[in-house]
Amino acid sequence: MSFSTMFSTMGVGMLRTCSIFFLTLLFSLPLGMIVMFLRRSRIKVVQGITKVFIAIMRGTPLMLQLLVWYFGPYYLFGASIRGYRFTAIIIGFSVNYAAYFAEIYRGGIESIPVGQHEAAEVLGYSKSQTFLRIVLPQVVKRIMPSVTNEVITLVKDTSLAFTLAYNEVFSLAKQISASQTSFMPFVIAGVFYFIANYAVAFAMERVEKAFNYYR
Repeated sequence: MSFSTMFSTMGVGMLRTCSIFFLTLLFSLPLGMIVMFLRRSRIKVVQGITKVFIAIMRGTPLMLQLLVWYFGPYYLFGASIRGYRFTAIIIGFSVNYAAYFAEIYRGGIESIPVGQHEAAEVLGYSKSQTFLRIVLPQVVKRIMPSVTNEVITLVKDTSLAFTLAYNEVFSLAKQISASQTSFMPFVIAGVFYFIANYAVAFAMERVEKAFNYYR
């Protein structure tokens, strides 16, 4: 296999990697907000269940969770899992990262002084107005470094999709390397991941600067 053929084949795999990355962010960021609100619920049962959920998501390997999401419907309900592979990957990644984002959001919200909530109440703001106009803008600024770290980690974690035999860039690198007895596919995969991480880091840095109110 020529270098150009190898590169183009793995380029297709990188597009699949990017699809996992973007869809995971699309679903996990808002889902993490929902989980955060449940975690802060005044209903003890809801709060307790959410704590257990977050503990499980953060305390077990993502690889294991992907296997559970993929094979679970078959072993538990006898359902067909044909054509379900990509869906299981997106669900597994999204739910896992939602738990991490939820804790980041919670830390950001709890770092806001209580006095700001009280001042907003005195000024006649409702709870939703206080959150959207006063709390949220400050929270976004404070959590950006942590969110950036998680997003960069996600780029590398997409390689775990090989667990379900999904042909993203890392899986293709392993296959081509084994068939061609060559180390070059891993070098190409490393370059792809590095470029993707650099692009993400650059974009997130621009976002962080946009929220730098004290320049």
